[in-house]
Amino acid sequence: MAKLTHPHKPDFILLGVLIALVLFGLLMVFNASPVTSLRDFGDPYFLIKQQIIWAIIGLALGLVAFKINYHFWGKVSPLLLLIGIIMLLAVFIPGLGFKIYGAQRWLKFGFFTLQPAEFIKLAYIVFLSSILAKKVRFLPFAVITGLICSIVLRQDDFGTTAIIALMGGAIYFLSGAPLLQIITLVPAGLGIAAFFILTSDYRRERFLTFLNPSADPQGAAYQINQILIALGSGGIFGVGLGASRQKYGFIPEVTTDSIFAVVGNEVGFIGSMIVLLTFLFIVYRGFKIARFAPDKFGGLLAIGVASWIGLQTFFNLAGMSSLLPLTGVPLPFISYGGSSLVTTIVASAILLNISRYTKSTSNSLSLSKK
Repeated sequence: MAKLTHPHKPDFILLGVLIALVLFGLLMVFNASPVTSLRDFGDPYFLIKQQIIWAIIGLALGLVAFKINYHFWGKVSPLLLLIGIIMLLAVFIPGLGFKIYGAQRWLKFGFFTLQPAEFIKLAYIVFLSSILAKKVRFLPFAVITGLICSIVLRQDDFGTTAIIALMGGAIYFLSGAPLLQIITLVPAGLGIAAFFILTSDYRRERFLTFLNPSADPQGAAYQINQILIALGSGGIFGVGLGASRQKYGFIPEVTTDSIFAVVGNEVGFIGSMIVLLTFLFIVYRGFKIARFAPDKFGGLLAIGVASWIGLQTFFNLAGMSSLLPLTGVPLPFISYGGSSLVTTIVASAILLNISRYTKSTSNSLSLSKK
């Protein structure tokens, strides 16, 4: 293991942007959730109160993760991965796992629920970075990626499966994998994705809806049509914070997968572009940290976190704007959901810890070398 540089101040600019995005997410959940909260829980503030609690938990755990040297996570990565896989399998245990909208993806512990697929993203990134930092080998990468993706896909979560596969591919490629393997993996991955889309009724329906959103505007295409109406009616500057009408029962999943429709409706094109640029800045900063990381493990781990945030943002926003079929993945830091919020905050805290050891005098970092 390479000797770490003397710890210095973390990337405070990135820290400030992340905190601002979390606060903005709380504001948007507050704006989008009253009708859903009142309808489902009898309290118009139920969801925002829950999200504030999860944000506090995430920030507390994030502070702990920031204080811990990032090499610790490499040492415990096999344990983290094992726990993550056990949690993924546990959702199929009657009485412990349960369905929401027909998808078996959640674990219930008393008064709160967890989605293990969010935790496995972080565990997978840490484990994959750890083994590839030691030696670039295709078989371990393929086996662990295939195992995790197959379990997540069995939970009818194609969007998360695609994100895991793509961020794993990014880590593998930048670890120094042979270019021929990458060229082979791309068409193979597209073929596998096409197979699972065409052999599943609901995934095939989503894909056909994507190709022709006007075919069934009151049925399969209802959600995307309502999203596009919300985004279009926001105009350049939006209707104003809290003033959206589309959130009042028109947009399905308005607090989770579709929350960006409320963002676009209330802050308009200009505000939406600021949100998009904020995510791009986070990804850029993450890759910059990777470039100047003191060792290969730190570089790959930073790439994994940045890729995760970037890919999940892309899949969500591309679905909202009808550039891709709707995938059901949350928008990082903004969508309602404790599992997603806590894990992305902790992952970002680990990224900030890596930034404390970056080689600011380096011109480049070759991730293919220790």
